[in-house]
Amino acid sequence: MDNFNKSGFLLLGFSDKPEQELFYASLFLVLYVLALTGNMLIITTTALDDSLQSPMYFFLKHLSLLDLCFISVTVPRFIYNSFKQSGIISLGECIVQCFVFITCISAEMAMLTLMSYDRYVAICLPLHYEIIVNVRTCVHGVAGVWVSGAISGVMHTAGTFSIHLCGPRIIHQFFCDIPQILKLSCSSDFMSEVGVTVFTALLSFLCFLFIGFSYVHIFSSVLKMPSAEGRAKAFSTCLPHLAVVILFLFTGAVEFFKPHSESPTALDLLLTLMYTVVPPTLNPVIYSLRNKALKLALKKVFQRRKEALTSILSLLGDKFNI
Repeated sequence: MDNFNKSGFLLLGFSDKPEQELFYASLFLVLYVLALTGNMLIITTTALDDSLQSPMYFFLKHLSLLDLCFISVTVPRFIYNSFKQSGIISLGECIVQCFVFITCISAEMAMLTLMSYDRYVAICLPLHYEIIVNVRTCVHGVAGVWVSGAISGVMHTAGTFSIHLCGPRIIHQFFCDIPQILKLSCSSDFMSEVGVTVFTALLSFLCFLFIGFSYVHIFSSVLKMPSAEGRAKAFSTCLPHLAVVILFLFTGAVEFFKPHSESPTALDLLLTLMYTVVPPTLNPVIYSLRNKALKLALKKVFQRRKEALTSILSLLGDKFNI
């Protein structure tokens, strides 16, 4: 106990019963593998397929990369702690977890805003699309997303770990959650972090307004299209992005408004899953369901892998006379 009090924290997870904690770890492992597979497929497909080199898929590739970082910074550590039956995490690891977690959340909000702008220009200003959303704009936009996320991560992490902590460093969560760490504050030192939170919340609200403004104009333009095929194509590229935005904002609201109880319940587990694991796991599925070009590209990837595996087996068979 004294060891983690001085140099780290104790993550309580979801249960003090080892068998239940192993069950939760197994559930998280399944979801993590699904998220890892789905996002890696999106990244690989959009990087290798020549038909998916438009700005929309460039942004989607970076969104999947953000989702990978987002889920990988918390879930693997929880799985490791559960199977090891030890919730101790060092101060350095906790700082890194908080920084990467906040960076990914902030960057994902910025990325979704950038993607909504891309869809707005593509549908409402199609004749100017290639001029406005060119290679330079894409690179600068994505760079801005990562930089803004990193700045937010630094601000939150610095504000959180500059406070003085009192009592046992016990966190009622499966990762280093900033609201839980602020509960350990000795005094009103945490007000600096509250100020940072209010500032980033205001920026997030502005992003939300911009996304809403974009989609009002997008749907207005789509509904005016004379061709049913044109409307269907526009909806097939916009609806997945809108679904991801709604999922992200909903899970963010869950995190902001959910009660932080001293003894986590099944409801706390569900709410935690909603904002830490569900978005990175479902995003690839959402984009793949409606996007015909992406589904076709994924089929090509699987077909190539199947042909490559068949060729290897054939060569091995010839070599060993099987």
